[in-house]
Amino acid sequence: MSRIVSFRQMQDGTRADYLLLEELERARPDILKAARHALKASKRDLDFLRLDARAFADCPAESIDYAVMEKTASGAVVAADMGWSDVGSWSALWEIGEKDAAGNVVRGDAQLQGASGCYVRADSRLVYLLGGKDLMVVETDDAVLVGERARAQEVKDIVESLDRGARSEHVSHSRVYRPWGYYETIDTGKRFQVKRLMVKPGEALSLQLHRHRAEHWVVVSGSARVTRGEEIVVLSENESTYIPVGMKHRLENPGKIPLFLIEVQSGGYLGEDDIVRFDDRYRRG
Repeated sequence: MSRIVSFRQMQDGTRADYLLLEELERARPDILKAARHALKASKRDLDFLRLDARAFADCPAESIDYAVMEKTASGAVVAADMGWSDVGSWSALWEIGEKDAAGNVVRGDAQLQGASGCYVRADSRLVYLLGGKDLMVVETDDAVLVGERARAQEVKDIVESLDRGARSEHVSHSRVYRPWGYYETIDTGKRFQVKRLMVKPGEALSLQLHRHRAEHWVVVSGSARVTRGEEIVVLSENESTYIPVGMKHRLENPGKIPLFLIEVQSGGYLGEDDIVRFDDRYRRG
């Protein structure tokens, strides 16, 4: 019986999808055309389908509410009281959050004195708020936002301003996730960059080389299997290795716990595109 129900649900869902496409083609054929173009030019990346960035960017920016739902004759509106919130802004997080006696919502390492009705989030350091009413204070390792809660929807204007100023804080974050784990940028300077890497158990970076930078790896915890040219070594906590410019290398975690290490890069160019891959289990180019 469960199989029959699932099949029927799939049929109904598929019909709804076709109906939505039909209505979109009638109301906004330009959006549908751009979406189809982005899908046609997409690429598979493990379990992800990566839409073509340029084609997707060319798609007109309009919500499905305005584009279709307000114009369709195939829909109905039913009154309901479900307490719905799409939590689409920092002020919405304040509304659903657990408040103290002064009406403040606090997340992370933050202390408030004489403040009321504020939303404060501290992700990476201590935030101390002295006074203030109905404010939002959001601290991350990329940037800090301070403003009135009533103006939370204007965050999109900030993003547009950062785009116009060719800033990168809103698109390039200090922690970057990869199929094998993640890396965090700790420090950068002229001709050097320091990163903290976490490699998940059983995972591995690609066999690769860099044309413009050398790397020095120091194992903080866990174990690392390192390919250096024709040599393969296993490093434990507090052990290190050096990868010269142009040497083929690979980093693997053969253990059962996450591998953490510090990577110090040095060279004339430290961009992420300075990678020549020879073998990659994640099928990246």
